[in-house]
Amino acid sequence: MPQKLLQKGLVWLKSRHWARNSISPRYALVEAALIGVFGALAALLLKQGIGWLGGMRINLVNQWGAIAVLPLSGLFFGALAGLLLEYVAPTAGGGGVAQVKASLARYAVPLSLKIALVKIIGTILVLGGGLTLGRRSPTVHIGAALAAELTRLVPTSPEHRRQIIAAGAAAGLAAGFNTPIAGVMFVIEELMRDVSNLTLETAIVASFTGAVVSIILQSPDLNLPSSLLPADSISFSPQDIPLYLILGIMGGLLGALFNKGVLKSVKFNQQLKMPLWQKIGLTGLVCGSAIALLPPYFRDNAGLREFLVKGELPWEQIALVLGAHFILTIIAAGSGAPGGLFAPALIMGSSLGYLVADMGSIWINIDARATFALAGMGAFFTGVVRVPVTAIVMIFELNANFNLVLPLMITCAVSYISAEALQKGSMDQLLLHHMGYDLNDENHNDSSRQKDFLRELKAGTVMQTNVETVSPRLKVIDLLDLMSLSSHRGFPVVDNGKLVGIVTQSDLVKVRNPSSLLLTKEIMTPNPISVPPDAYLSDVLYLLNRYTLSRLPVVQEGRLVGIITRTDIIRVEVDELKADVAIKTQVAYTVYQSRSPATGRGSILVPVTSEDDYESLAKIAVAIALYNDYEIEFIKVLKIAKHLDPHSTYVDTENARELMLTLEEIGKKSNIPIHTRIVITHHRTGLLLEIIKREYIDLLVMGWGKNSSSQEFIFSHLVDNLITQAPCELILIKLGNNHSYPHNLMARGSCLVPMAGGPNAREGLKLLPAFLNVYHKGSLPPVWLAKVSPPSEKKVDSSDLYFAVEELQPHVETMVKPLSIASHSVVDGIRLIAHNQRAELVIIGASRDSLLKQTIHGNIPDAIASKLDTTVILIRLPS
Repeated sequence: MPQKLLQKGLVWLKSRHWARNSISPRYALVEAALIGVFGALAALLLKQGIGWLGGMRINLVNQWGAIAVLPLSGLFFGALAGLLLEYVAPTAGGGGVAQVKASLARYAVPLSLKIALVKIIGTILVLGGGLTLGRRSPTVHIGAALAAELTRLVPTSPEHRRQIIAAGAAAGLAAGFNTPIAGVMFVIEELMRDVSNLTLETAIVASFTGAVVSIILQSPDLNLPSSLLPADSISFSPQDIPLYLILGIMGGLLGALFNKGVLKSVKFNQQLKMPLWQKIGLTGLVCGSAIALLPPYFRDNAGLREFLVKGELPWEQIALVLGAHFILTIIAAGSGAPGGLFAPALIMGSSLGYLVADMGSIWINIDARATFALAGMGAFFTGVVRVPVTAIVMIFELNANFNLVLPLMITCAVSYISAEALQKGSMDQLLLHHMGYDLNDENHNDSSRQKDFLRELKAGTVMQTNVETVSPRLKVIDLLDLMSLSSHRGFPVVDNGKLVGIVTQSDLVKVRNPSSLLLTKEIMTPNPISVPPDAYLSDVLYLLNRYTLSRLPVVQEGRLVGIITRTDIIRVEVDELKADVAIKTQVAYTVYQSRSPATGRGSILVPVTSEDDYESLAKIAVAIALYNDYEIEFIKVLKIAKHLDPHSTYVDTENARELMLTLEEIGKKSNIPIHTRIVITHHRTGLLLEIIKREYIDLLVMGWGKNSSSQEFIFSHLVDNLITQAPCELILIKLGNNHSYPHNLMARGSCLVPMAGGPNAREGLKLLPAFLNVYHKGSLPPVWLAKVSPPSEKKVDSSDLYFAVEELQPHVETMVKPLSIASHSVVDGIRLIAHNQRAELVIIGASRDSLLKQTIHGNIPDAIASKLDTTVILIRLPS
């Protein structure tokens, strides 16, 4: 029975229910709560294991003597931990925070259940064996590893997985110290550098759960552990501020020196030609021998901290604690043994605080030495880990006394400044840099190296909107015929615009002998996995891979708005690789912007350059906007050198502002919404593509400009890139030399539309009424639909030409005529027709490939336009 329930549970986890919600944060808080429970259990297991093994070691010391037991126990347990690391999980060594940071920065650092188990056992062996390391950093590593394992069992998108792992780290820290707020702050300040809602919510839930479970397991009445010191022993006096400044400076400098020492110890151990188990075993032998020669209170690290904090030692013994821990911890940390630096930093900080207080008592009367001890904890912790806010919150949570806040703020802030002045970067950052991981501030979170197109683009910008769909009432026999003629291997099943299912070739294979009564709805997969338009491509690819799918419907409020396939993602990746490098990240500064009420059904973007006749572009854009009920945004991009900062570079915008005011007046007269913008940037192409994708632009209208003098580009660098990459419909306009269109509103010639077949030519016919709106009513020119055929073709099929005439005629108030001509060259044929019919407007529909394709006669659209004095409009449908 339990086995059947387990199987059902696994099946449910792989169900479409989880698939549809795995890219949603709906279950993230539930996962965070589970991680909090597991993190607390692991922290308690670690604490109990270290306590048991350490207690056994102390008992042996009492029986056989410290000099006989401590060196041998350090050697044996250290070597055992080294063997476990070396042969099972080498990345489980060290404190673990560095590994978590690298994983969150998307480096290939493993986090798994195996890592967590090895970390627990190894830390118990090392700390129980007597090395002067702590268990709090390992609990962070363990919590993150358990969280990563949970994301593999419970479907979690790549975009949410990082937050869940960070929440696991927060749970580990919260359970280790019983400081839930500090756990959240550590995630924000050190691990993620992110304050998004999901990061905060998951970290808060995991930290809260971890701390509560830890307290319940240790204190059934749910009372928080008692403070480190009595409340009456903690106070703050303004006269002590100079000493707190000194304490902060010393804490920062000693913390930075400590980090330098650990890094040198790591490098020294790497130069030793011996296995890891021998290094850790030898370190245990050295540390055990040193501790055997030191006073008895050094033999119990946990007891030493409480003994020290309570101020029960004279200053000579406190100085000995600081010096011995400083050296022994550097030796232990450099060996690669599993253990952290949090607890040693607190012990050394407490020692430093008492020493500063004792030194200051020579000149002034100090009422509360214990306050200096706690402030010293924060100062040294900040000097090592470089997280001042986390240090303040953690020490405060451990004592719950507001008298501590001001001393902690002073010492931690000064410590951070002085430590950074001596050496930049925390201990974990230094270790990561030494290991070859670059996590500086610019690329710590979602760096430019990691921030690729999968995490920038969304399904809505990549999906295909022209989707072949079938009805649920379609007969399977007819579906078979449709499937055999189509290049697609599956179809969304749509009923009244709503996605109700999906049917694929594999569904048809299951039907051996379809009857004439069998309908599609009986064989389709109902409620298929789908994504919203704002889903990131990384989430889309995750679903395609996890559930072995070839396509995903894109659904908005139940309605099918598109479909996305693996091929679409590959196509976008190829386009991204071909794109200008500058397109990846855009730095831009908007110096002028005006907005009208957004009342249109779509948007037209019109970039205006210095070579353009902006009035002509505006008239054509207004005509299209009126016809389609669109809005227009005019943008003037002012390009500056790459080494200059757009935010601080002075650029003369007077002419550009006058231009925008003129365009705004045109909008008012036409009674359509006009938006204007002047932007300073390094790269026009990248900025325009970013606006198109971010603002869901439907149509890009721009002047053709001068042809590129470089043979590398057909039109220009800007235009060629937009033809290749712009996801929206694109209209390129080259005005005629005589400017007959759109300035001469009284028709004297004709309008010519070459018909080469295909959807782009059809789009030209569809927009033709909009272009004719420029003319005065009653003076519309005749329209010629022309077809050029080679002379060798004896029998020309002009049926499509006549069909297009019949289709267009009801939509225009002028005469539409077909015209077929034989010519060896398409360019010469179009040129001859344009001359004979006195064409003042030529509309050419072309695909992305044909617009950029070179032939023996050159590029056809470019050649046609360059040999005609008339206005030529090129139309390219969405890519």
